[in-house]
Amino acid sequence: MLAGRKPFAHFVDAKGQFPQTLERYFRLFDRHVEMARLVRRDHIEPPIDKRKYELYRIMFAVPGEEWRFDAFLGLMQSPIWGPAQERREGELLGYEDWMNDHFLELKYGD
Repeated sequence: MLAGRKPFAHFVDAKGQFPQTLERYFRLFDRHVEMARLVRRDHIEPPIDKRKYELYRIMFAVPGEEWRFDAFLGLMQSPIWGPAQERREGELLGYEDWMNDHFLELKYGD
């Protein structure tokens, strides 16, 4: 992200369940947040349906790309999930079209 190749990163787990390894990475990311090189947004979703735990999302974006937070959260609320949603997720994460094409071919291709 700091090299300008990726505008957005997303992590998700049950609240309080991130592995220690990720917690260490979050502290490294937070140093860049403090220096205004990255922006962080935390989002907690309450338990729904059969999921009995809170879903904790931690997102980072480079300054000027904060619009991706709401776009990503909106996408995650989609009642359907298929190739179009996979492609949009890849776009929000900053992957190039050919990368998304390759991923979709691997996942959904014949």
